[in-house]
Amino acid sequence: MGWWRISADTLAGSRFALSPLAEATASLIALERGTAAHPGERLWLDTHLPAYRERLAAEPVTALLVRAGLGRRWIADFLTPAPTGDGEPAFDEELARIRDASAARVRADLEVSSGGPLPRPLQRPDLARQAAGLVEWVWSEAVLPYWPRRRRIIEADVVARTGQLSQGGWAAALAGMRQGMRWLGEGRLQVNTQDNPPREISAADLLFVPVTPRTGWVAWDLPHRYAVVYPCSGELAEPEAAPVPDGLGPLLGPARAAVLVLLGTPKSTTQLVALTGQGLGSVGRHLKVLYEAGLIRRRRAGRSVLYYRTAAGEVLVQAGAKP
Repeated sequence: MGWWRISADTLAGSRFALSPLAEATASLIALERGTAAHPGERLWLDTHLPAYRERLAAEPVTALLVRAGLGRRWIADFLTPAPTGDGEPAFDEELARIRDASAARVRADLEVSSGGPLPRPLQRPDLARQAAGLVEWVWSEAVLPYWPRRRRIIEADVVARTGQLSQGGWAAALAGMRQGMRWLGEGRLQVNTQDNPPREISAADLLFVPVTPRTGWVAWDLPHRYAVVYPCSGELAEPEAAPVPDGLGPLLGPARAAVLVLLGTPKSTTQLVALTGQGLGSVGRHLKVLYEAGLIRRRRAGRSVLYYRTAAGEVLVQAGAKP
């Protein structure tokens, strides 16, 4: 298996980071796979997959480049630069790191990801520019129109992971973050199940980067920065709102009932905004009414306040679901 050795200082200094480029790259992977992880992603694919395939059909070299770069075991490193972790970087600034990759590096990375020598059409010096052009197209056409909501989902995931970290430590925060990843203890982080030698990253920055498509990878800017890109939790990434029982909506109002239904597990205000699509003020008012009615309780988790249903709230939701 592949694992990293991490010092206590590196782990303590690790942080969550937002990356528009990682979101665009994850969306490119979803388009290339063409299979949906949930109904919301199916709708997104149905909207954008035809144009994506049309573009690749018109650019056969780009199509070969994508297939070589998104290998079965590896993604070409030049396609996945580690984010800097400094706030929300501008997409154009991140994209420049792909566009500026040297021809020698691109070729070497593609030979690793594709598992062998490159076909003749890919033996050319402008592959970095072509790759950047495709990622930029995916961003502008298939990600940017949804970015405000996707950003809220990403922020909500960070809040949830931070809450897990404060309650159960790194073992809890990393559990289920991405397939094959878990905290092994004694300074060891398993990042995948592949048979790779361990990496010593105790002197480097460590970033955790959530994306909304159901994919992930590891990235590095040797020797100073490492990143784990992981999919947001299924509940947050799923854009469809939880169904409100027929009897509950007329009683509480559909918007307030939707909030109560989502609080079967603890959630922050930010998470509720992301999941319901309601404004922050509206969610806050609904929480106040539900709290004063004894249908929900709240507790602090680190810097966040999490809300959850009481026994009375649970009974009300269950009763509303009965015919």
